[in-house]
Amino acid sequence: MISIFLFIISFFSCNSEPIPEYFSEAALNDTFVTLEGETIDFRSILEEHKGETILIDIWASWCKDCIVGMPLVKDLQTQYEDVVYIFLSLDRGVDAWKRGIEKYDVNGFHFYMPSGKKCPFADFVKIDWIPRYMVINKAGKIELFKAIKADDNKLVEALKK
Repeated sequence: MISIFLFIISFFSCNSEPIPEYFSEAALNDTFVTLEGETIDFRSILEEHKGETILIDIWASWCKDCIVGMPLVKDLQTQYEDVVYIFLSLDRGVDAWKRGIEKYDVNGFHFYMPSGKKCPFADFVKIDWIPRYMVINKAGKIELFKAIKADDNKLVEALKK
């Protein structure tokens, strides 16, 4: 009985995928659209905030859970004013994205993902649910790879570091 238990534990621990510390080249080279309609790669988005803690919020205006989480994100923005808030939208179009930002009064840096969940960035992040939160520390390392609630203790702890 003990050997079966140990086998199961070792099987699951060996198959757990390691959490990446940095973004892949493909993810960094993936392109997004700015509010002004310009194209920018993800590397440039991160470089604009080099040396700062970054919270990435992957969301869409049609996503009920994303909208429900927005007041929690606003609470984080009040508590952690020195953090940069980057919102990456999976909306179905640029107009819906811009309307959502205005309707829900989303404050931060905004980028649209024109390829949606079929792009190198989404593949790297393995988007299986939104909202999706990530934290990048001041050294540019991925501090938190995945949280799906803005009040997740892991998210709050990552922002405190």
